[in-house]
This record gives sequence, structure tokens and C-alpha cells, in this order.
Amino acid sequence: MTITQTIDIPADRRITLEVPKETPIGRASVEYKVIPFGSQQEKLKTSSERDKELFEKYADELNAEAEDVLSYQNMYLDKMEK
Repeated sequence: MTITQTIDIPADRRITLEVPKETPIGRASVEYKVIPFGSQQEKLKTSSERDKELFEKYADELNAEAEDVLSYQNMYLDKMEK
């Protein structure tokens, strides 16, 4: 069961959860994610999103470095085959 609700976070940072009556009584695992509205939301990115941005930013450099490494490996293999 997934429940999504927009709330206002008070100054004391305390919230109370109310679950629907159809929710079974007993132990349950509760997960929550805070996503602020406005410009703060843009600042909050998951590590995978940041990794993707960095990879895209440096993709050309990474590709050039990988090509250099492969050319050195090929040169070494060519020498070994002779």
C-alpha cells in the first residue's frame, strides 16, 4: 500500500501519521521521502543522478583515457605475439 500526501512541516519538525482504516493492525515498515517544493527541490538529487551528471560532463575525457589504455594494451599484446 502506498500513500502519498502533501503536508506542511512545522517549526518543531514533528508530524503525525494517520493511516486509512483498511490498514491492517500490527507491525509495519514505514518509509518516507521528503521532497521540498521550489528551488530546494533542485538541490536534492540522488547520488546516482549526480553520478550520471558527472559522467556526462566528463564522458569525452573518460572515453579518450579509455582509448589510450586500450591502445597501450594492444601495443603490448602486439609485441608479445611477435
